[in-house]
Parts: sequence; structure tokens; C-alpha cells
Amino acid sequence: MIDPDTEVCVCNSLTAKDIAECIKKNNLTTLQELLENDECPMGDKCESCQDEGFHNDGINLPLVLSLVKQGKL
Repeated sequence: MIDPDTEVCVCNSLTAKDIAECIKKNNLTTLQELLENDECPMGDKCESCQDEGFHNDGINLPLVLSLVKQGKL
């Protein structure tokens, strides 16, 4: 489990908690929907949060999406 205050999308200053709230509020279910949403843009600048994570630690958007789907975040 990751700390909800971990910054995942550094370019947009979004934490795992912020992203999880956006996913839930907008009923997003896929990474594509998450990247294309206009309400809380993410993954649109350096794009490292889509793959390896900004700190190369694997904490990325797909991980947050998965944790939300599992009800863990």
C-alpha cells in the first residue's frame, strides 16, 4: 500500500489521494480515460507517471487506478 500523500504526477502536483478522488468522482475505469479527462489533467507533461513513476519507483497512474478498483485507496 502506498501513502495517499505520495506525489504521483509531479508535473501537475497530484498526490495518489488527489488522483483517486478524481477517478472516483468521474467514474474513470481505464488509464486512457484517466489521461484524457479534462477535470484533473495528469500524465500530460513529462509522462513518467504513466510508466516507471517520477522517482523510478513504480508508483504510477496504473498503480493508483488499480488500488482504487480494489478499494484500497
